[in-house]
Amino acid sequence: MPPQPPKTAPLEFETALWEQGCLRVFGIDEAGRGAWAGPVVAAAVCLPHDHADLHHLFRGVNDSKQLTPPLRESLALQVQAHTAHWAVGEASNEEIDALGIVPATMLAMRRAMDAICHDGCAPDHLLLDALRWNYHNTPFTPLIKGDSRSLSIAAASILAKVHRDHLMIALNEQYPGYSFAEHKGYGTGQHQQALDHLGPSPVHRRSFAPIRARLF
Repeated sequence: MPPQPPKTAPLEFETALWEQGCLRVFGIDEAGRGAWAGPVVAAAVCLPHDHADLHHLFRGVNDSKQLTPPLRESLALQVQAHTAHWAVGEASNEEIDALGIVPATMLAMRRAMDAICHDGCAPDHLLLDALRWNYHNTPFTPLIKGDSRSLSIAAASILAKVHRDHLMIALNEQYPGYSFAEHKGYGTGQHQQALDHLGPSPVHRRSFAPIRARLF
């Protein structure tokens, strides 16, 4: 039996907002909050409200954690090619250590939305994955498990994940021995063994307990 195509995230929240006249609806999501190394990345995506069949155009777009890496890469290109507006923002491991992970995540979100606004697109409404976040008093809706309940947030989750994965692959070249290209900075057994052998690198989050415990 051939594999079933991945489920596509729904559009109910976007459709309701479009019917209210909120046409510039942005889904926002992050990648890397729980990692021990590297930046946290956020993406913002505004779907084209006037397209006849968004579910067909973005078929398979869903929570990035449910997708294989090759499918994420393919869908990221699809999202970038067909969305009305999109942008990605980052907050470094140094900013995470200085601010805390939640404020740093919001900083990455702000940088993504600032890039959008710099291009002349002011948002009408934000759809957020669980977080409550005030961006210039823009109305927002926090959705628990939003990356599987909103197509806009799902698209943002894919862009954030793919962008961060590329960053971690680049850091793997810069800091060999940690296998960043494989675990992307998360606390796997392989990562823990590398830390025990090498100690933390300059891109590890020193405020995180597993890293703080290994500081020499």
